[in-house]
Formats: sequence, C-alpha cells, structure tokens
Amino acid sequence: MIYLDNAATSPVDEEVLNAMLPYLKEEYGNPASKYYCKADNARAAVEDARAKVANLLGADSEEIIFTAGATESTNLIIKGFLDYSKYYCGGKNHVITSNAEHKATLNVCKYLNGEIYSNKDATVLLFSANKGVDRGYSASFIGVDENGIVSSDKLKEAINEKTVLSSFIYVNNEIGAVNDIKGLAETAHKHGISIHADATQAAGKIPIDVHELGIDFLSASAHKLYGPKGIGCAYIKTDKYGLPPITALLHGGEQESGIRAGTLAVHNIVGFGKAAEIAMRDMAKNRKYIDAIDDYFVRSITGIDDLKIIIPDKYRAKGIISLLVDRTNFNNERFIKRISGEVAVSTGSACSIGEPSHVISAIGAGKNVNKIIRVSLNKYTTKEDIDTFISYLTK
Repeated sequence: MIYLDNAATSPVDEEVLNAMLPYLKEEYGNPASKYYCKADNARAAVEDARAKVANLLGADSEEIIFTAGATESTNLIIKGFLDYSKYYCGGKNHVITSNAEHKATLNVCKYLNGEIYSNKDATVLLFSANKGVDRGYSASFIGVDENGIVSSDKLKEAINEKTVLSSFIYVNNEIGAVNDIKGLAETAHKHGISIHADATQAAGKIPIDVHELGIDFLSASAHKLYGPKGIGCAYIKTDKYGLPPITALLHGGEQESGIRAGTLAVHNIVGFGKAAEIAMRDMAKNRKYIDAIDDYFVRSITGIDDLKIIIPDKYRAKGIISLLVDRTNFNNERFIKRISGEVAVSTGSACSIGEPSHVISAIGAGKNVNKIIRVSLNKYTTKEDIDTFISYLTK
C-alpha cells in the first residue's frame, strides 16, 4: 500500500523497534521499584530517553513529563494549569485558543466552558434541551485567517482580567499552517499570561527550542516522528524552584514528579527517546527530502485545473498538503473508500472521523469541505507513490 496519511501516524523506524524490544523481553522491570538490577536498568533507560526528548525540544530533562500522548499532555496542561490558577492563584480561570485547533485542545476548552461532557455529546439535562453547565472556568475561541493563522492582535483582544493561559497549535494537523508561536508567546507574556503550544506535527520535523520560542508548555507524541503509539510528553517550563505547581490529571502514585501517576511504559518511552535521537540526527536530511517530495507533488499537479492546494507554500509546513479537488460530483469520502486498497489518504484529522472538518470551516472554505483531501508525506515517500496517487485523481 502507498501510505500518504502520515499526519495521522508515521511508521515505526526500524532503529526504534530494535531499541524497544529488550524492554519488552529481558529488561521488563518497573522503574519505580527499588534495589534490584531490572528496576535500576529500567529507570536508567527512562532517564536516558527523557534527556533525548528534552534535547529534541531544547528543554531541560526535568521539564519533560511522559504521558500517553499529546492528547493527554494537552489535557494535563490546560486543565491542570487552570485548576491550580483558579484555586491557588487569585481565581484566574480563563483560557484562550483558536477555532482551528486539534480536537484535543478544542474539546478540553469546550469541557471547561461547560459545553460538553464527553467527546461526542453536548452537556444535557435529562428530558430537557441541551444546556451548558458552569464548571467554574471559561474559554474563548478566536478566529484564524484564510490561511489558518492566528494573529497576535486577536489574541490580545481576547485577553481579560481572568485570563491565565493561551493555547495554540504550532503546525496545523489538517492544513499544515504554521503559527508564529514565538510572536504569540511574546504577546501572551506582555499581558501576563502563559502559553501552551501543541507541537504534535512540529516536533522532530522542524527545529524547536522551547526556551528560544518563549513558551511555557508544549505537547508532543512519539508516533508522529516514527516512534510508537501510546507515548508522548508534556513540556512544563521550570522556574528557579523547579517545576511549577500544577494540578495532576491522574492521581495515584508519585511517578513523573507527582504530576502524572501510573506505571511508566518503559518500552514506549525508550522508543520515544530513540525516535527523538534519530530525529535530531537526521532532521536536516529528512527535511530536505520531504521538501523535495512536497515540491514534486506541487509541480505534478500544476496545470491540472481542478486540483489546487488550499494553503500557499509560504504559510504551511512542507509534508502536509490540503488538496482541493474542484469537481462538481467529487466526494472525498467516496473517493478515499474507492482507492483504500491501494492508497492511504484522509479527509482530515483522524480524531474527527465522521464529521465535517472544523478547520476547513474555520478558514472560510466550508463549502468545499467534501472536496478536500489531506495528503501527508514521510521520509519513505517516493516520487512513484506521488505519481500513482495523482493518476487515481486524474482518472
């Protein structure tokens, strides 16, 4: 199969798999146990991986908290920071995000805003109409421009006396739009609020230095950079006293500095560390290759009247292509099903299957929501893969 859905997940690198296997077979100790060698070896492997992930992000090791993935990291950061701020820091309880975020951010903020209780259902009262509830927090959802970019001016306009946090995606998972995270961080800090970056599609693909960017929190997942699923990290900026206080999302044991309870998945953490190490080692080479394959895709559809990339190159990260197929009877779902035995592509986020893309609507292209295909590339994608996919489109 030709795999062009890498924004959903990437294949596991062979080096990553080989690094993980010993921690599923011989070195299966619990790193929270004491005294014996299998526990010591597991603990050492976790800390080695932590250092590698920190290096990828330009962070310090103690600033990395391992989680089950970027969704958990985002929940931990937004819920935990707002909860602590509300009850221990003067009642500040307001978060600002955009209407083009990943569902992990949107639904956290909708939950805090009293709009939903699960990821499928609005908040309801039995035998009555949908009704919001007051959870003691509030969220604002600011708009993006036609290229999916958040402006610092709109962030500034949304700030009020209760605002304590802003949260924005670095590279949009559906359209590839790249936000000016450093500029947004500067605006946030000028007004005394913190900033969280969802770097799920950026980590390991473009250089990141959290301290240089000036961000306070970050979320990332291993499976977007050729690592295993089920493991991610939350970056939490330290101050002179160490990690700042934040309400834990999972309560239980004292793992991960007391912020994230639960037995660590050592094999996955090792895999994340190895993937981060490879990403640092090969970033320039991989970036050059993916840029070239992306350019080849763009050249290959140039002159085909009914095919158009909806986000200009200067606003998007190479490797994520949101393609409009502007034909009267074209339907993206039907087309993807038709070619599913040979090619893997998507209509958008894997976390929004079965509903129209809110991102496409947010950029003002809602009328074309059923005509857009997301093509996302990896370091193994070939020109032949691109040629074959385009041949299906042009038939």
